[in-house]
Amino acid sequence: MKLTYSKENGFNKLEKSEQDFLFEFCEEYRNYLNKAKTEREFCTESYKLLEEEGFVALETVTKLSAGDKVYSVNRGKGIFAAVIGEAPLSEGINLVGAHIDAPRLDLKPSPLYEDGGLAYFKTHYYGGIKKFQWLTIPLSIHGIIVKTDGTQIKVNIGDNEDDPVFCISDILPHLGQEQAKKPLGEAVPGELLNVILGNIEADDAEKEKVKYNVLKYLNAKYDVTEEDLLSSEIEIVPAYPARDLGFDRSMIAGYGHDDRVCAYTALRALIDAKSPEKTAVCLLVDKEEIGSMGCTGMQSRYFENVLAKICYLKENNVNDMYLRNVLSNSSCLSADVGAAFDPNFPETTERNNTPFLNHGILLTKYTGSRGKSGASDANAEFVAKIRNLFEKNGVLWQIGELGKVDAGGGGTIAQFVANLDMEVIDCGVPLLSMHSPYEIAGKIDIYMAYKGYKAFMES
Repeated sequence: MKLTYSKENGFNKLEKSEQDFLFEFCEEYRNYLNKAKTEREFCTESYKLLEEEGFVALETVTKLSAGDKVYSVNRGKGIFAAVIGEAPLSEGINLVGAHIDAPRLDLKPSPLYEDGGLAYFKTHYYGGIKKFQWLTIPLSIHGIIVKTDGTQIKVNIGDNEDDPVFCISDILPHLGQEQAKKPLGEAVPGELLNVILGNIEADDAEKEKVKYNVLKYLNAKYDVTEEDLLSSEIEIVPAYPARDLGFDRSMIAGYGHDDRVCAYTALRALIDAKSPEKTAVCLLVDKEEIGSMGCTGMQSRYFENVLAKICYLKENNVNDMYLRNVLSNSSCLSADVGAAFDPNFPETTERNNTPFLNHGILLTKYTGSRGKSGASDANAEFVAKIRNLFEKNGVLWQIGELGKVDAGGGGTIAQFVANLDMEVIDCGVPLLSMHSPYEIAGKIDIYMAYKGYKAFMES
């Protein structure tokens, strides 16, 4: 019996065949990440993948039986996918929930303007970012524009090799003495996150000629006017692709690991789950980075509504008490990332209780800030159950928390799942540089997330 608990790098613990599968799996994830830089794009790629794997839209189904595979899309920004199990739903479901939104810059409702001979988009940052990190990096424009007749136009500029990129300027160091005196959090006000769009004047405009030239481009390419931007959802995201990191290619650096690394591994785990006894569900939600509010966030009734429909189609039960029973007997892994130990900033963490890159999937018993404010704190019985499950299935895991007690903190969707009377624990991939435009994830941790979620769904 091993009396001590320790964290260890996981690469040498795997057989060669499993290492080969790990690298292949992570390559597929890296390519997926490059195709899905917004929650809408991730949602689209996800239901396309589900359909390729035999899942059908729940709206087309009139009856459900064990083994059926279904999905439902929530307003283009979230997905509920399930493999129906043999056991009655009253025994509960095994849910893995992740979010697919990420910190970014959103366009303001009326974004386009001209100043100093340059055309700009004004932005409003989304989620917790360090604003200075978004200056002087290549940016791309993604999203949709919806016209008054309901026509939906997709926009994606800046990621293909032949596309132009966009940028937010910064002051040169020679003239930046006053900026340098400010704290990092105040050096770049949010109102300065303005994206440069162009510099050529239109010959046929009387004023704001550069702005008008940009409008001419948008009209020629997308058949839209400035007023159409009022009903758009346009996001500004980094233009560079996710890449392998390190001589040994043991890591992936890219935008949006938080939380698409957990969303992708959960989705693949559901697809590959073999004959689950209980109904297995993968839930991908929006708006986690801003509090999980809104009809596409975890605090909406969407999850309960779809689960109620599953109850009706499988067991012809529309009783609300039955649904409450299903929820009370269910278990959930809140699949979200954590902060890995960073040797450059050791003062932010307490080494005994922090995860390390490539040491396995991370269990986080509680989140919250300082005195566990806003936390979902998993009970010891459920932690033990998940430990046992992972150990039986060869899942490398570690446990930790988000930094030192008084250093800050954060939350996940776990608290909202727990409010439904479900057992839940946070369980995901530790990252370096979380919430930056270029986050770092370890390949062992990515693979172990897939392996752990799959074991949980099959349990």
